[in-house]
Amino acid sequence: MSDETYYRLLKQYWGYTSFRPQQLETIRAVCGGNDVLLLMPTGGGKSIVYQIPGLASEGICIVITPLIALMKDQIDQLRKRNISAVSIHGGMPFRDIDRILDNCVFGDVKFLFIAPERINSEVFRSRYARMNVSLLAVDEAHCISQWGYDFRPAYLEIGRLREAHPEVPILALTASATADVADDIMSRLKFRQPNLLRTSFARDNLVYVVRKTEDKSAQLIRILQNVAGSAIVYVRTRDRAESIAEFLRQQGFSADFYHGGMNYFARSERQDAWITDRLRIMVATNAFGMGIDKRDVRLVIHYDLCDSLENYYQESGRAGRDGKKAYAVLLFSEGDIPRASQRLRLDYPPLKTIRQIYESIFNYLNIAIGDGKGSAYTFNIYEFASRFRFFVPTVVHAIKILQQNGYMSLTDEQDNPSRIRFIVNRDALYRIRFDRKELDHLITVLLRRYTGLFSDFVSINEDELTHLSGYTTERLKELLKMLWQLHIIRYIPGKRSPVLILEEERLPTRDVRITPESYTQRKECATRRLDQMLHYATTDECRSLMIRRYFGETVDQPCGVCDICLKNKRHTTASPNLMQKILTQLDSEPMSVRDLIATLHHNPSDILETITDLLHKGKIKEEEDGKLQINM
Repeated sequence: MSDETYYRLLKQYWGYTSFRPQQLETIRAVCGGNDVLLLMPTGGGKSIVYQIPGLASEGICIVITPLIALMKDQIDQLRKRNISAVSIHGGMPFRDIDRILDNCVFGDVKFLFIAPERINSEVFRSRYARMNVSLLAVDEAHCISQWGYDFRPAYLEIGRLREAHPEVPILALTASATADVADDIMSRLKFRQPNLLRTSFARDNLVYVVRKTEDKSAQLIRILQNVAGSAIVYVRTRDRAESIAEFLRQQGFSADFYHGGMNYFARSERQDAWITDRLRIMVATNAFGMGIDKRDVRLVIHYDLCDSLENYYQESGRAGRDGKKAYAVLLFSEGDIPRASQRLRLDYPPLKTIRQIYESIFNYLNIAIGDGKGSAYTFNIYEFASRFRFFVPTVVHAIKILQQNGYMSLTDEQDNPSRIRFIVNRDALYRIRFDRKELDHLITVLLRRYTGLFSDFVSINEDELTHLSGYTTERLKELLKMLWQLHIIRYIPGKRSPVLILEEERLPTRDVRITPESYTQRKECATRRLDQMLHYATTDECRSLMIRRYFGETVDQPCGVCDICLKNKRHTTASPNLMQKILTQLDSEPMSVRDLIATLHHNPSDILETITDLLHKGKIKEEEDGKLQINM
């Protein structure tokens, strides 16, 4: 294919006449059959680099992404352009998945977006082998690396897809990855040869600022008053998101909160209000923003310290996607350092505690040694932690480590439909004789209505089953629970909660092995990432320059607009003898800052900066009455 084809598609479907940096190079490479890892900052136009090859080639482009919001947005955009696109993610009824996959094999679907958790199911693997696949695109590819900041074990299964279609090129996409993580991504995705393309991590229109303060609430108000436009305030916890949103409303701001504990309707409603500018400020946990393309965000404030520069760069990068000036502000206090160290300790509980939690989970679920493999349960972490006297964050992080070792996994809190799976095979089921005819009838209804019940958990619609069976909703649920108690099915009632999936049978606690890769080495990596984040918050180096070097760019040109660069400019432009003038004035008599500004004929900002520098160097001191004097 020629560049003319790519430009024609770009103009036809998107109305653009030119590509952004590295887009065309990436498109050429994957259309030529090469594997590519593309490092492109948030808002750099990653979707174009798989959508144009998908349109230019025969067959279907499969896009693996954990972001349901991104799936929905991309599918809506493609369908507006009359391009056939579908998605598969958790919570979808099996019959819908079955129909969609059939269309991918026999229909004219151009793009299939799928969550990584779904690719390991037998129903997907069997259809994938029969699809005419033109490209496999892996979004958020850093999630495949155990050395990355957001490792997700489900991503490790992606490399196996190469076995069915070894000739299909793989395009891995991420906004942030260090050199070690990039190498790990290419290895785990089984690249035929390393091939890394990157765009610069510089954001010329984004002003990085760190505000050191012990009163973050007051500083937050001042910043929001001084910078107009749409804003995001990132916090670490759900409680803090709600309390700060309420505080801002009390101060007269248009603000609301967003976190993963809200139901889908509430999240969707608030997201829409913010995108359409009916809401100015979104106070949110990191559950907000992924896959959301609002281009005119003028301000992203981090109220709490991030655990890594990768995370901070990605979240702050949601500001200024329209190319106009925007601000990324980190509020930092001395107390953030011990709090960050404490969080790191919580992220990696002692191995003895992890094994205790493993044992307690199976006791909580009443599962014996040797049983439980492949089963799934709604899991209330708070109730579990309360009953067994564990700290909730300790439980969360212990389960993450157990997940990385293949023992179990915990889904995000979501609106989960009821799901069932037969745990006896079909022949054994036909030999069973039930005392209650109602159970026979219900099984007949289930087998007629749903497929795949013997191989995977299948979502069911209880309202539909009440109509088909003739039972009331209450009676239907009672009968499903009876079949569960008889060990005929696994039944997960629908509710809003996380689901705990047991990947392996219960082992004796002494046999639970936690690999060094998933614990010791990952803890060391997390410590290094936190150290770099703390260095960013406390450095005297250009903020943008430090970020770019962290991600492997060899650069030495400061951005000229961050708080450090502006501070250096003020020092450069200030009169060379300003420091001496201040010292001479204070040598005559102690003076307040206000009196010094009134006495000296210099820019007040320059005077304030110089006073701060002199205080920091210990050449002057401030007395109790507020006056400054020479430090003898």
